[in-house]
Amino acid sequence: MTEENSQTHPMSRRFRGFLPVVVDVETAGFNPAKDALLEIAAVMVTMDENGFLHRGETYLQQIDPFEGANFEQSSLDFTGIDPWDPEREAVPEREGLSEIFSPIRQAMKAFDCKRAVLVGHNATFDHNFVFAASMRADIKRNPFHPFSTFDTATLAGLAYGHTVLAQACKLARIPFDSKEAHSAAYDAEKTADLFCSIVNRWQELGGFPPPPFE
Repeated sequence: MTEENSQTHPMSRRFRGFLPVVVDVETAGFNPAKDALLEIAAVMVTMDENGFLHRGETYLQQIDPFEGANFEQSSLDFTGIDPWDPEREAVPEREGLSEIFSPIRQAMKAFDCKRAVLVGHNATFDHNFVFAASMRADIKRNPFHPFSTFDTATLAGLAYGHTVLAQACKLARIPFDSKEAHSAAYDAEKTADLFCSIVNRWQELGGFPPPPFE
């Protein structure tokens, strides 16, 4: 390990300069270019003095659909979100994403990380919606890596033999209330718990840190 690397935060060394941030989005469909983004939640991941990960603070934004956005009724029925509910306190995409990105950048600085990497359950879905909304909002400083992600569906399939979030959480002994599911904050928090559980279990089994080079 170089002297420079030895002075960086262990979180940065654990993920080669990336900060894992758990994200979940709720949308009005499956097409990030056409369908409305309705909610976004980001959950921070912290590290204790022994190198184990823990769920940190949750940030949630309700998003006002962009002009011309498409709405698939089946998706609205699935999430239970009414995009036109005046009590949603929704904000435009640019404002909402900026509020989500700001604490991520602060955490990146605190953990000596050069980039955030999106953690999600079926992460490509969330990643695509975040980047499509960022482009529409003309946000130049998106903190997330443009294509790398950590997918807890894949990790859970390896660790627990199941790719469905609710079932994987149960197998990991993480409480999961199906009545609370399909809200961005709840799903992101459970995904964060699952991610931390898998990474910590791997460390307990001796999988990290790797042996030093000869």
